[in-house]
Amino acid sequence: MGVGEIVSGAMATLRAHWRPVVGVSFVVALITQAATTAATGLWFRSASGLDALENDPNPTLREAADALGETLKSSAIPLAVGILGTLFTTAVLTVVVGRAVLGRQVSLGEAWRGARPRLLPLCGLLFLLPALAAAACAVGLAPGLLLIAAGADSEGAALALLGGLGSTAAAVWLWVRYSLAAPALMLEKQGVVAAMRRSAKLVRGAWWRVLGVQLLALLIAIVVSVILEIPTSAVGMAIGGDNAMDWLSGESVSVSWTFLIVIGVGGVIASTITLPISAGVTALLYVDQRIRREALDLELARAAGVPGYDT
Repeated sequence: MGVGEIVSGAMATLRAHWRPVVGVSFVVALITQAATTAATGLWFRSASGLDALENDPNPTLREAADALGETLKSSAIPLAVGILGTLFTTAVLTVVVGRAVLGRQVSLGEAWRGARPRLLPLCGLLFLLPALAAAACAVGLAPGLLLIAAGADSEGAALALLGGLGSTAAAVWLWVRYSLAAPALMLEKQGVVAAMRRSAKLVRGAWWRVLGVQLLALLIAIVVSVILEIPTSAVGMAIGGDNAMDWLSGESVSVSWTFLIVIGVGGVIASTITLPISAGVTALLYVDQRIRREALDLELARAAGVPGYDT
């Protein structure tokens, strides 16, 4: 499959099998958005972040590092929850895509029954992959942060910047390398480590292609999400007034729970549509890599009963 066929195939899966796809993605979106909204409302409704530097024209490196830490802290929970939700949705919807490539319908109950036996290893994968990325970032940043803590602010900041760039590149490399682990775990009944090895094998030699397709799917998801969240954002800003505008721009003002809930509703609607796009692209990338490396198309044609492929 070409890149366009993979993306259009993900859209076609969403249209043709919308009941199980939307059902799974809605439940995941509701849970992840509820966790994000609760965390924001309890701990980050008036987090200062980088705006703490606005009234200080000459902040020290330590002050800048503290402000950056506050910003990263407030975004870490939504990012982690979003990653876990995407991985879980990808794994469960892989069951739907696995039937769809054979031209078969699948209900929400059948998708759940197909995914349920793999939930325990899936949980292991959900925590192991983000942990690897977090470990890579921690290793890259640790030397610079230790120097800053020891009082060598200039040298520590420079080293932390280099380490941050290097660790970000390492995290992206790991993300692409193991991006097909969830489909392998679900469809091949692999264990956690075996699924990761399987993903690494399928991605080997096609790393840049997999990265490009995943980034394209991410871009499409972001654009669709922004469009879908415009109405609820407008309602939220009307409810929250000036504080809502200032909070969205990153200033340290407090916002109401009503505003956060309205924004959360928009997030649920957007995630219900965008999660299947990302999940479908990943699942079809897995199928495509197996077609290219293992002639999976012959097995699929035989399983679908296409004439001439029965032997």
